[in-house]
Amino acid sequence: MDWSPQAALKAYLDTLQLCKFHNDQDLVQGNTCSSGIIEPKCMEFISALAAGKRAKLMLQITSEGVTPLTVSLAVAAKQSGGRLIVCINNDDDDHTEKIGKTLLLENGLDDVVEYVYDTDPCRMVKHFKNVEFAAVDCKFKDYLKLLKVMNLNPNGSIVVINNIGVTVNGGPILDRVFKEKKGFKYVTLPLGEGMEFIRFRSKGKCKSQRYKRFHVTFEN
Repeated sequence: MDWSPQAALKAYLDTLQLCKFHNDQDLVQGNTCSSGIIEPKCMEFISALAAGKRAKLMLQITSEGVTPLTVSLAVAAKQSGGRLIVCINNDDDDHTEKIGKTLLLENGLDDVVEYVYDTDPCRMVKHFKNVEFAAVDCKFKDYLKLLKVMNLNPNGSIVVINNIGVTVNGGPILDRVFKEKKGFKYVTLPLGEGMEFIRFRSKGKCKSQRYKRFHVTFEN
């Protein structure tokens, strides 16, 4: 797996600035951040992780519209030359979402984002193959089914689960789902409050590349 430290750093710094602006706008308007359960520093880390990995296909399944998480993934997609598919599981185009979309537009990030409004993300996600980075909102009631049907890139994929503990629990429940994804090996890591980070890789890839190091690419 190639890793670009320059892309990761650029995404980190850009996300730091843009998410700060997004949250400031919410405060000015008297709104609470729709993704308030997510610690702000996690957004920068997630963006850097996706950009440094050079993820080309990213998915976000959300019931909260455009959030700081959307912004962070859009920044990463811009850095990696990829695209971000945002599936919004509601029909509301509220004020907070409009602020987020405007922020993406004003910063030249709208061209890497595609919005899909669908009450059945499980049906939508089947159209995408070899997903390299995904963010799944556990407020979506069928999130477990969605994780089962999502087609992950066997060369390496990352899934971030957010809003754990709001309506569901993580731990053993998620473990059971991940174990059912045959042919993949995974590791999980808590990531801030209400989030888990899961790294998937094909078992065959893990075995054949067991003793290989990461190849780090430096760009001028």
